[in-house]
Amino acid sequence: MLKDPFLNEPFDPSLKWFIGVFDVYDREQELGARLQRYNPNDKNDREFLIKNYALDLPYLTYRHKYLLLKKLKEHLTEENYDFQNLFEISDDETSSWPRSEWYNLESPRDFLAAVYLVAQNTWKDDLQKASLEDPSTW
Repeated sequence: MLKDPFLNEPFDPSLKWFIGVFDVYDREQELGARLQRYNPNDKNDREFLIKNYALDLPYLTYRHKYLLLKKLKEHLTEENYDFQNLFEISDDETSSWPRSEWYNLESPRDFLAAVYLVAQNTWKDDLQKASLEDPSTW
């Protein structure tokens, strides 16, 4: 069974892996200041954010990446999947986004669809390698 890279438990391919990297709570001075320059609703900024942050997950193996993209693809094909819910932060959570646009993205689905498209290219070798294996043996 594929394990979470940080916990001794089964890996959960939650889409939060793609957006959690933008949580700047307690990191406002460093990460927050860097991310403040980019608008996630702007196509060019979004691509930069995805390539340099959302997909920069060196602690994930090729198998983790494969399962994450598989889960993302499944949710993108669901017509009524609530992508906005992924970006919502309740008052009792210790999380925050770098800009107000993150709290009400114009289209959270489009943001994650862009993640999927960019990941297909960025993670191409890892995805190919994992596709040659039987996931039930992980």
